[in-house]
Order: sequence, then C-alpha cells, then structure tokens
Amino acid sequence: MPAPGLHNVVLSDAQRHNVRLYSVASATFHKTVDTTGIVDFDDDQATSVIAPFSGPVSKLLVDIGQPVKKGQALATAASADFSAALAGYAKALATAKTNRHLADLDKDLLEHHGVAQREAAQAETDAVNAESDRDAALQQLIALNVNPQAIEDLQKGRPLAHPEAAIRTPIAGTVVERLITPGQLLQAGSTAAFTIADLSRVWVMAQIFGGDIGAVHVGDGADVDTGTASGHFTGRVDNVAAEVDPTTRAVAVRIVVDNPGDELKRQMYVHVRIRSSAESSALLAPVSAVLRDDENLPFVYLQNPDGSFGREHVTLGVRTDDRYEIPSGLAAGNQIVTDGGLFVQFMQNQ
Repeated sequence: MPAPGLHNVVLSDAQRHNVRLYSVASATFHKTVDTTGIVDFDDDQATSVIAPFSGPVSKLLVDIGQPVKKGQALATAASADFSAALAGYAKALATAKTNRHLADLDKDLLEHHGVAQREAAQAETDAVNAESDRDAALQQLIALNVNPQAIEDLQKGRPLAHPEAAIRTPIAGTVVERLITPGQLLQAGSTAAFTIADLSRVWVMAQIFGGDIGAVHVGDGADVDTGTASGHFTGRVDNVAAEVDPTTRAVAVRIVVDNPGDELKRQMYVHVRIRSSAESSALLAPVSAVLRDDENLPFVYLQNPDGSFGREHVTLGVRTDDRYEIPSGLAAGNQIVTDGGLFVQFMQNQ
C-alpha cells in the first residue's frame, strides 16, 4: 500500500529503463556487528615491575616509550636490603666452604680411626646446613635481580667495587609507565615502579548490545579501523564476557590484534567490525534499495501487481556487506527497486 498522502507511481516503458528490480529472497549469510572499542595492553604480554627491595631511588635509567631488553636495569636505589643480601651471600659462601672442608677432613680421619663417628657426623651435618644457607642466600639475590656477573664475582672471591641495587625488567618490551621519581622511598614487594609491555600485539575492548550479542563468538574475525589512511588492522575475538554489564546493558568483547609499528596506542578509540562465524538465514535486500522518508524511517519502492510502485516501510536488521537483513516489511518474491529509487521518488513527488 502507498504511504498516506502519497500515490503509487506508474512509469512509462521508457521511464522503466531508469530502474532495476530485485527479487527478495531468503539467503544465508554471516552477520557483521559494528561497534566501537578502546585499545589496551595485552595483559598476557605486559607486566608491572615491583621494587624487590627498600630504599630511596637514586637514578632513573629509562624513559617512557623506550624499548628495553629482558633483565635490563630500569632504575637504581640506595638499598640497605640489597647490601645486606650481598654481604649475607658472601658470608654464607665462606661458611659453606669452610664447613665442607672440615667435614671432608673428618671423613678422612674417620677412615683412619683418627676421629669419632659422632664428630664426623656432626661435621657433615654442619656442612650440609651451611650449604643450605648458602643456597638460600643465593635465591635471595636472584629474587633481588642482582646482576649475574656480580654473583659470579662473589662466588670467585672477587670484591664488588660499587654494588648497585637495580630494578630490572623481567620481560622485553616497551616502557609504557614510569611510576617512581628520584628520591622516592621504595617499599620491597609493594612499590610499583614501571609497567613494561610488548606492544607487538594489543587488546581492543569492545561492547555489543541487544540482538548482536548472540552473533559474536570466540574465534570470530574482526576489522579494526582508527580512521586514518594506514590505520586498518585485523584481529580475532578471544573472549566474550559471560555477563551483561548492569550499567550499560552491554557484553564486553576482547579482540586480539597484531600491532606492527605500534600504531595502536592505549586508550585510542577505534571502529570495530566483527564478522560472525555463525551462519544465519533471512530475507536480504540491497543497501541501494533502502531510502529514508521525512521522518528518517527506512522504506523501499515495492512493485505492485498492477505494475505501479509504492512505498513500503521496512525494518532493518544487521548489514552484511552491501545488503540489509529485513526482519519485517517484505516477503519472499517481492519485487523492489534497487537502482533508480531516487528517480521513482522524484516522480512520486510531482
């Protein structure tokens, strides 16, 4: 039926050459979901660097944005904890060496009946305990990220000229946050000093709503667009939240995206198009067939049985490539104008 106040359009044979018809039919397709997202670090490739010792910061060695290698020093501090751990390890090394030497001597004397069994056993116990203390002291140095060269120097009896307590990165990546300043007092195990992230891969956190929720699954492909000429990236959905956010009524979706050149920056807003892997079936109509009336409601020009054309308002579903899903307003077999709709509209307004 024509819209109220509008007549159906009858075209002459010559005018019919200006329009092309499309026969509406059910088709299978893969839904695409358009939304927005925010770039974030990939937490699987990022870490917060915690100060392993206490003491005031003496020097910062890196800047934000600087690439770093695994084990590289990020800052130094004047730490009594650090110095005590080095001294404790040196003492434990000497004690373990001495006690092992005495135990070996007593073992030899025992074989020649030069010492009692009890004394030899006690010497062996003392040696084992000293070696345990040595190993525990070594583990403490490792926990403090002491330079392996300094540990080797201690083991070989070489003096340490100016031992420095250094905060070191446990992974390779980029310094994305610096949370300490010179002179700041560090607390062992609790002061967050830096954040290091491998930016070659990032997360894009997107939200989906309503009818789109069921269309998105883990493994679906996604296109990410920053709005710049070179800002086009591909990724895949690797997590869909199990709950709806009570505030936004949306479901959070996490997309993993390769980030060559570090073009995607944290907190950057991006456009996201998710390509559902699930197959759907519905009536589809070309995007070019859909026009808008004065109230911005979508409609198409439907060919009537008498050959005339009238407006038919439709409900638009998801868009897939150059077609819209049509949940209501059309039936299979309907003939609609796909090219030339503006010409028909012009004729209708005469």
